[in-house]
Amino acid sequence: MPYHGTYDGTIYFNEANHFSIIVVRTQDPSIPAQARNAAQLRGRWHKPGTNLFVAVGHDLPRTSAVELELDGEWVTGKHGCQLQVEQWREIVKQTPEGIRAYLGSGLIKGIGPQLADAIVHRFGADALHVLEHDPERLTEIPGITERKLADIQASYAESRALRDLMSLLGPFQVTPATAVKVYEFFGPTCVEILRSRPYELCRISGFGFKRVDAIIRKTDKRLDTPDRIQGALMYALQEAGTQQGHLYLPRTEFLQTAMQLLNSTVPQPKLHLHTDQVEAVLQDAILHGDLVANEDAIYLARVFAQEDETARRIARRLICTDRTFDIEEALTKVKETLGICLSSQQERAVQAAFHHSLSIITGSPGTGKTTVLRAIIEVFRRLCPDKKLLLMAPTGRASRRMAESTGVTDAKTMHSAMGLGGEEGAVADKKVKLLDADLLIVDEFSMVDMWLAQQMFQRVRASCRIVLVGDPDQLPSVGAGQVFASLIKSGQIPVTVLDQIFRQSKDGLIAYNAKFINEGSTRLYYGPDFQFVESGNQQETAATILQLYTAEIQTSGVENVQILSPFRSRGEASADLLNLAIREQVNPFRSEEEEIRLGLKVFRVGDRVMQTKNTEKVSNGDLGFVRGIETHSDGKRLLLDFGTDRLLTYRMEELANLDLAYATTIHKAMGSEFETVIVPVIKPHAIMLYRNLLYTAITRAKKKVILVGQKSTLFLAVHKADISKRNTRLAERIQMYCQVLAADHTARLPEAV
Repeated sequence: MPYHGTYDGTIYFNEANHFSIIVVRTQDPSIPAQARNAAQLRGRWHKPGTNLFVAVGHDLPRTSAVELELDGEWVTGKHGCQLQVEQWREIVKQTPEGIRAYLGSGLIKGIGPQLADAIVHRFGADALHVLEHDPERLTEIPGITERKLADIQASYAESRALRDLMSLLGPFQVTPATAVKVYEFFGPTCVEILRSRPYELCRISGFGFKRVDAIIRKTDKRLDTPDRIQGALMYALQEAGTQQGHLYLPRTEFLQTAMQLLNSTVPQPKLHLHTDQVEAVLQDAILHGDLVANEDAIYLARVFAQEDETARRIARRLICTDRTFDIEEALTKVKETLGICLSSQQERAVQAAFHHSLSIITGSPGTGKTTVLRAIIEVFRRLCPDKKLLLMAPTGRASRRMAESTGVTDAKTMHSAMGLGGEEGAVADKKVKLLDADLLIVDEFSMVDMWLAQQMFQRVRASCRIVLVGDPDQLPSVGAGQVFASLIKSGQIPVTVLDQIFRQSKDGLIAYNAKFINEGSTRLYYGPDFQFVESGNQQETAATILQLYTAEIQTSGVENVQILSPFRSRGEASADLLNLAIREQVNPFRSEEEEIRLGLKVFRVGDRVMQTKNTEKVSNGDLGFVRGIETHSDGKRLLLDFGTDRLLTYRMEELANLDLAYATTIHKAMGSEFETVIVPVIKPHAIMLYRNLLYTAITRAKKKVILVGQKSTLFLAVHKADISKRNTRLAERIQMYCQVLAADHTARLPEAV
C-alpha cells in the first residue's frame, strides 16, 4: 500500500548511483510504530500530530515542494525499521502556492523562483495544465523566448518521463543510470510502451528474462501471452551475443533455448508451453521485422543489418579497381632513411597497402608488424604529401602504443575518431560523418566486434585505402562477432602473414614460446625472460604471486609489472582478490585523508587504477595512479594521473568507472603491453584456460613472463583450443556479394533488409 508524506531531510545521497536515504514527515496513521521510532532516534524534531520515517530507494525526491506517495516494503535492520521504496510519485498541491513551490524547486531546468512567480501570477492554479497541454502560452510571459520554452519543455518532459519510469521500474530495483538507458532505448513514450508490453525490457542489457518474468508474473499469471514469448525470444538471442559472441542461432537451438526460458520456472509440466505456440510468435516477429530468418539462422534485426551492411560495403570496396601506385623507388628511399631491411613478406605487406583498397597484415608479436607500418606511412607521405593519414585502434592504450611505435602522435581510438559512445548504439553525433582520411590504418583489429566494424566501414570514403593489422590467434572481440577472422576466412581480401620473429633478442623466449603455444606444442623453453614457478592450491598461488610481484616492482616499478588472471572474481588468485591483497602490501592504509570510499570501492593515494568506461579524456582500459585527494564544498575529488600529461580530477560519481589495477583480467589487457606479466595457471581456473587465452596473456609481455601454478594445467591449456565457435556468416556473405559484383560490375546488390 502507498504511504504519503513530504520530504524532511537527507541522511545519505550517493552522487554516483543516486542511492538515497531520506527522512519523510507524515500524518499517515498507517506508518508502523517501529518505523516512527527509528526516525525519532535520529534526533529529528517533529510537530505534534506528525511522524517521521526513513525511506530508502533510488533517486527519491529531495524537495518539500511536493507531496510524496511511496510504495514498498518495511524492512528492519541495524538502522531500525525503514521503507524500502519500490515505486514513488510526486503529488503537486493544486494551489497557486503548491504549484509555485514545485516550479521553483529546481526540478525543471530553466525555471527558477522568480520565473515560477511570474508563471503562477499569469496562469494561477492552471499553470501545470498550461505547461503540459498548452506550453506555447508560456511565451506570453516576458523573458520566455521560443528557445527558452523549448528548453523548459524538454526538461519537463524528460523529468516527468524519467520519474514516471523510475516509479514503473521500482520493483526491478534499477538505478537512475539504468532508467536513463531504458529512456534512451525506447524514447519519450517509454512509460506507455512498458505499461502495455513490459517484456520489452528483455531487449535491454541487464534485464534478464527470468528477472523480468518473475516480477511481471506477480500480477499477471498468464504464461502464454505473445508478449511473454517474444520477450524470451529476444532475450535468447541477446544472451547468445553477449555471452557466446554469436550473431545468430540456428533455428532449432534457438527454439530450444527459448522453450527452456519459458518453462524452467513453471513447476507444473501440464502448464508448459509447446513448440507450436513459440513458433507462431517467432513467425509473427519475423513478419514484423523484429527478427530475421536467413536460411536456418535467426538474427535480431539490428544484428543482421550490421553483418549484411558490412559485407556489402566490403564487397563494393574489393570489386572497385583503384589506382595502383608504383612504390619501388619510394620504398627504397624509405628503407635507407629509416635504416631498415625488410623481409620478402614485409615488402609484400607494404606493396599490398598501395595495390588494394583493403588489405590485412597479421602476425604474432615480434614479427615486424610495426616496422611494416612505419614503412607504409613513410611511403604514403612521399607519394601523397597532400593526402591525409589516420591511425586508429580499439582502445586508448593500443592507440597510444601505436603512436609511440610509428611516430604518428595523433593516433586515435576508434570511438573518438568516429564520435561514438562507449556502448553499442551510443553514437555521440547522430549524423554519420565520413572519416577525413586517404589512408586508414587500424591496429589490434582482432578486438573489433561486429557493431564497431559496421560503424567504421560506413564512415570510410570509397577512395580511402584501409590497412587492418592484428593477430587472429589472440582472443576474439569482447562484443559479438569474429570480424577479423571472418575477413581473413572470406578469401577475398589480400592477407600478408608475418611469421619470422624479429623483435626478441636471439636468445629471447617469449615470442618463440608464443609461437609454440599457438601451434599446440608444450615444448616450451624456460629462462630469465620466461619462467614457471610451481605452486600448490589457489591460496598458495596467490601468496607466491604476491611475493613475485613485490620483488618485480622493486626493480622494474609498479607501472611496468602487471598481473593477468583468467578470472575477475573466483578465488584468491582472481584479479579482484589479488588487487586487495597486493594493495595492502604495497600501498597500506595511512590515514583517512588519503583514502576515499564509494560503496564497496576504496581508493588510496598511490593506488594503480584502471578506467572502465570511455569518456572524452580517458578510454576504457587506460591505467593510471591516484596522486591525491582534495576536499571541496560539494564533496571530495580524486586526482588521477593517466600519463602523457593527462592529470584529471574525478568527482565522486565518476569513481564508479574506476577499478584497482595491480591485477586485471586477461580479457581486459587485450591491446595492452607491459614490461613484465605474471599469470596464474591453476586447476580452479582450468575452465577458462585454453590456448588463445594463454597466448594472449603471454604476448602482453615485452621483456618477461612469469607463470605460476601447475605445469599439468599449463599443458592442458596449450592442448585445449578455443572451443567457442561464434556463429557468424560474414565471410560467406562477403564471398556471395563479391561473386555477384564480379559477374556484372554494373549489378546492384539487393537492398539490405
